[in-house]
Amino acid sequence: ELRPIEEKYRDCLTVIGVHSPKVEHEKSLRAVRSATDRHGINHPVLNDPAMSTWATFGIRAWPTLVLIDPLGDVVAEFSGEGHAHALDSIIGELVRHHEGKGSLLRGLGPYVPTAPPQTPYVQPAKIVDLGNGSIAISEMGAHRIAIAAIESPNDPLRLIGTGLRGRADGSANTATFNEPAGMARLPEEIAAHVGFDLVIADSANHVLRGVDSGSGHVCTIAGTGAQWMQGDSTSGGALATPLSTPWDVVWWHDRIYVAMAGDHRIWAFDPLRQSVAVVAGTSNEGLVDGSVSEAWFAQSSALAIIHDELWVLDAETSAVRRISSDRVDTLIGRGLFEFGHIDGLWTDALLQHPLGLAVTPDGRVIIADTYNGALRRIDPEAQRIDTIAVGLDEPNDVLVLSEHELLVLEGGSGRVERREMSSAAPVSRAPLTTRRPPLVIAPDHVSIEIHFTPPPGEKIDERFGPATQLVVEASPPELLASGAGRGVDLVRGVRIEGGIREGVLHVAARGASCESSENAVCHMHQQDWGIPVVVDPEGTRTVRLVLAGPVGP
Repeated sequence: ELRPIEEKYRDCLTVIGVHSPKVEHEKSLRAVRSATDRHGINHPVLNDPAMSTWATFGIRAWPTLVLIDPLGDVVAEFSGEGHAHALDSIIGELVRHHEGKGSLLRGLGPYVPTAPPQTPYVQPAKIVDLGNGSIAISEMGAHRIAIAAIESPNDPLRLIGTGLRGRADGSANTATFNEPAGMARLPEEIAAHVGFDLVIADSANHVLRGVDSGSGHVCTIAGTGAQWMQGDSTSGGALATPLSTPWDVVWWHDRIYVAMAGDHRIWAFDPLRQSVAVVAGTSNEGLVDGSVSEAWFAQSSALAIIHDELWVLDAETSAVRRISSDRVDTLIGRGLFEFGHIDGLWTDALLQHPLGLAVTPDGRVIIADTYNGALRRIDPEAQRIDTIAVGLDEPNDVLVLSEHELLVLEGGSGRVERREMSSAAPVSRAPLTTRRPPLVIAPDHVSIEIHFTPPPGEKIDERFGPATQLVVEASPPELLASGAGRGVDLVRGVRIEGGIREGVLHVAARGASCESSENAVCHMHQQDWGIPVVVDPEGTRTVRLVLAGPVGP
């Protein structure tokens, strides 16, 4: 979202990333460098493991954008995604204003990004067996699909995609991807009908791509290229419905199921009818079980079919979820802010941001426990998990070759490692929690206020219904004695239960703004906040959150 803004204003806008880590692994400088390589970040990034910069600016959400003018004043703030047009408008006005005053200094900055290390693959994300003695590997950092022989997995035989960031269909030599991730093979009879045998989750393009793994031809099969926002359709024609950061895909019950990390839901794509639809989740981020229409997910990043059930890895809650009989249940995981490395019964076990999932011939489940640098094995019958390998460099995915052997895709080292499937010593480290500054709130009556101002040249337009929406929930639910639920006003009075000392406020807001012209283009701004809170009589009675717009002095 920021790339076009950076390029347009490259001689008068300085972009600095501030990395505020959520889990333990993300605090290390090596992990931050790996992430900047993975996403092609070309501006300086401040590693802030203690989250002191986060606290100084009073930040409440990932991501938050803060715009500072040439005089050092904070002039605008944005939470969430979908703000590129607003940034463009405000920066354009600021450039004109400060050039007129003589306070704008143009010129390129001195920062030069370091070159990524030379590895067989550039930030590989997923691996799939093509069934003919070869494998496909998606390279998020190189924007392409690599084909290699199983016997020599680190020597790619051919590449699909130019390696440049883009969204062009065409031959293997002309097609482009944008951080491709999950892949799934179609059954032969389906592939023969639709003309492609491999489905790719093209994550940063917000689309699904179809690939003929033989010829290398690439086509777009679902998504518009725009990111799904609140108010968009959740079902319909595949090429007419926006998607949101698809991360993994799997074939099940005659459809491709999609882990839609960007909107925290599970979708399905029907390649014969060329349609898509949401099958589970509400778009709220969290760990809530129940019916498929009520459950909450959190950046679902891996899928697998186990005993005719859909298993899901939620990266942000470090959780293993299971969808069966129209119900979602959590097998491992405790919430948005708890993680760790603990073996044993499901009820006691912990993971740390897992991204890979596979099933063995004997029905056990292998997890690439990415930020723990480990492989974990689940026995569904015993409802236990144990560690089978440690010391891996960000394992992103795993491919089971037999009962005794597997391939591990290591994102940090950019390699595929062959491993024997043997047990390691049980691991039981202390549970970890996200050390994020909590908001101290008072018991009883509290006001939640969302600040939303349309960008220059736009206005709130309610000709076709309410332009705003606010949803307030809590974990545990008992934290809110009253005031929970959905409404159209961006100010909500709630009552905090004084008998509960701490919890998480889940606040989701959206606001639509439209241009003033006759054929107005409208934009949706939206964000979900998961705010850890501590209840104290001396706490604040006003929770003010900025969705978008200029801020006061």
